[in-house]
Amino acid sequence: MSPRKTPRIANQLLAALPDKDYQELQRHMEEIPLVLEQYLYQANVVISDVYFPNSGIVSLLAGVDERSTLEVGLVGNEGMVGLSVFMGVNSSVNYAVVQGAGLAMKMNATAFRRECNKGGVLPQLLARYAHSMLTQVAQCAVCNQFHSMDSRLSRWLLMTQDRMGTDEFQLTQEFLSNMLGVRREGVNKAAGELQKQGLISYQRGHLKVLDRPGLEAISCQCYEIIRNEAAGSQIRN
Repeated sequence: MSPRKTPRIANQLLAALPDKDYQELQRHMEEIPLVLEQYLYQANVVISDVYFPNSGIVSLLAGVDERSTLEVGLVGNEGMVGLSVFMGVNSSVNYAVVQGAGLAMKMNATAFRRECNKGGVLPQLLARYAHSMLTQVAQCAVCNQFHSMDSRLSRWLLMTQDRMGTDEFQLTQEFLSNMLGVRREGVNKAAGELQKQGLISYQRGHLKVLDRPGLEAISCQCYEIIRNEAAGSQIRN
């Protein structure tokens, strides 16, 4: 039996690739910083590069413009940004903006398409990941429509913590408002309630999760559905 392969990189999709497939991709990639509030692509603009986050988080936003948006998906080191390219589309109706600073492997979209067309494990991984993202988008839509602000914020914080791998984030009220599609007053009220219960600390754009089990108790079932789907989307070597 061959020894268990040690992941060479933090991104789970890339780490799941066989050595040969990974080396082919690596020739076309460079590691770049993900800067807070940086747009990786704009709505209805050709996507020139795709990104595999090693750390940090990227939000996928739907809206009528950059100021009137609602988060419909989160991407961390479990996935990639620019999934539309894999699905044969050159652009997206959504925005992709960095929500949590980190690092990512950047790859030119043309080279990425070429590698996907070779077949092998990469398209299989991306197809499963695409399914998990569709589940996340659908479940977030249900959550935003039917669940309370406290539950939605708790679900969002848990998803963010899972992908950031830390208890502390830098989040402004304006950014939270855009992510959740509500006025700042609604964010303040929900965050204040969670803080009053001792679940989080939130001051001057600095948020810290104090009681994760407490957040899980308040969060709706949507969080568990999204988490389980993401975990099940990975190919295990």
